[in-house]
Amino acid sequence: MNKNILLMADVVSNEKGVDKDIIYEALEAALASASKEQHGDESDIRVSINRETGSYESFRRWTVLEDDSEEFEFPERQIKLTYALKERPGIEPGDVIEKKIDSIDFGRIGAQRAKQVIVQKVREAERAQIVEAYKDRVGELLTGLIKRLERGAVIVDLGGNAEAIIPREHLIPREPARPGDRIRGYLYEVSPQVRGPQLFMSRNAPELLMELFKIEVPEIAQGLIELKGAARDPGLRAKIAVQAKDKRIDPVGACVGMRGSRVQSVSNELAGERVDIVPWDENPAQFVINAMAPAEVENVVIDEDAHAMSIGVVEDKLAQAIGRLGQNVRLASELTGWVINVMTTADLESKKDEENRGILEVFMRELDVDAEVAGVLVDEGFTTLEEVAYVPTEELLQIEEFDEGIVEELRSRAQDVLLTKAIAKAERAADVAPAEDLLEVDGMDEELAYTLAGAGILTAENLADLATDELLELAELDEALAQNLIMAARQKVYA
Repeated sequence: MNKNILLMADVVSNEKGVDKDIIYEALEAALASASKEQHGDESDIRVSINRETGSYESFRRWTVLEDDSEEFEFPERQIKLTYALKERPGIEPGDVIEKKIDSIDFGRIGAQRAKQVIVQKVREAERAQIVEAYKDRVGELLTGLIKRLERGAVIVDLGGNAEAIIPREHLIPREPARPGDRIRGYLYEVSPQVRGPQLFMSRNAPELLMELFKIEVPEIAQGLIELKGAARDPGLRAKIAVQAKDKRIDPVGACVGMRGSRVQSVSNELAGERVDIVPWDENPAQFVINAMAPAEVENVVIDEDAHAMSIGVVEDKLAQAIGRLGQNVRLASELTGWVINVMTTADLESKKDEENRGILEVFMRELDVDAEVAGVLVDEGFTTLEEVAYVPTEELLQIEEFDEGIVEELRSRAQDVLLTKAIAKAERAADVAPAEDLLEVDGMDEELAYTLAGAGILTAENLADLATDELLELAELDEALAQNLIMAARQKVYA
């Protein structure tokens, strides 16, 4: 019988490629489970198999608890300290008392039970080996054969008993997937699961696009070209930003390849996805212009506070700039990280003029100056009172129309207005303050948030419930900004 134990451990270990200790642990668990039928299912049984001879011993165990412990519920496997001290003086709570018992015959545990326990342990061991083998490979491309389809997901055989899953939401829409087909994916997660695959791959992640270019373009692997980011509409269109570390290299040409061979290889791997290669630029405006290709941008207006850009294109190119269902502008926005608003050049100029009129009115009202002085400030690019108050005096003196007296007076008035507003805000804060989520709404500034709070709009949810005309009655805003604030609040609250 002992020889049978050794033989079983050898056979299963060789067939499954699993360490013998795991097989022995499975057999010990099977023997212990069978022993519980004699001593009670609540009892704690330990079986120890000698790895050299195949002989084994069985022990019944009791965990020592304090006399007044509330955890004492199972006398079959627990013992109070007072009684444990009689068995073994000096024992402490948490220790275990063991008594040797007669071992059950190996043949009596039944082949089926032994098989079930061993198969379970072997599977657990195999899964642990897979996790160990792949845990450091997150971020790599993996290639395998489609094994089967499950509820829209694709199960991929990677070889060596390893399986990966491409969830339905990570597949390229409408891409055919048939058992036996070879498929490549981006490993984005290794997660120990009780059942099913543990490796999670993606076919629609932007990282997949970047990894494919690393394979196709040697200059990237050599560090001569850097990939700065990617955005995808899976299966349809994508944009990828590239930068050359060596000024002598054309990063776009290198990624396109001779007669488009390199970019075509990537496109073929992604079910024909069209890829635009965009030169990265440290100037955000230029980067956005590049990302909007093939549309030609005529002019750009930047809103640093809202992290947004309004770009103007000629009217007959507006549809091309926006793209089908907004695809071009959406991908450009994702790639650059800027909110991009596309309009005709005429509309952009009109918007810019409107904004300038608003700034002009603020300067005239707050600084108590005439339209001529306010117009000079606007023409020179000043947009806020803070800029007038704290820009270096030398910069203001460079304005042809201003002398030293005018500069000092403007700075003094601007600083006085800002101080008055700060005091007023502090007084309002003593009475009512906006909630943190209202301050976090995209496009919101602190002064506006306190103004709204003073009118009873304390939270993002309060703002989300407003109509545009209601918000305009509460604060001096242009209609477009009011609409954007309400939409941003709704997205934050209801997303």
